[in-house]
Amino acid sequence: MPLNILKLCVGCDSIEDLEGWIAHRLKEARRVGRKPEHMHTTRMVPKRVDEILDGGSLYWVIRGNVQVRQKILDIRPFVDSEGIGRCHIVLDPKTVPTEWQPRRAFQGWRYLKPEDAPRDLGNARAGLRELPPELRRDLADLGLL
Repeated sequence: MPLNILKLCVGCDSIEDLEGWIAHRLKEARRVGRKPEHMHTTRMVPKRVDEILDGGSLYWVIRGNVQVRQKILDIRPFVDSEGIGRCHIVLDPKTVPTEWQPRRAFQGWRYLKPEDAPRDLGNARAGLRELPPELRRDLADLGLL
């Protein structure tokens, strides 16, 4: 059974912000001749790599709610130029909106069991994605999402 990771998406106010950042990073990688991969760098290396790579996703908490996920493609530990161990989490650049799930702030990342993960927004609720980000946020604040 795949294991997921939960992480705060610091600096993003919406899924659209995250998608814009991903597009910018991929474009920049192409411009400088690097392989266009979307990676998130973290200090701690997950210990349960095999479970995560068995179909796990990174679920992003944006403004206090899990809102979107990205499939995890690879986990690459490395040591940076200062001798500190770090990890690249390689992600599918495609985002998958999820049902909103409130989360308090935390540091680092957390494992997220499949049974605790919010469901993907299916076709039945796909219209939510069409709402302006501010309206989605207001509806979530009122407990309506």
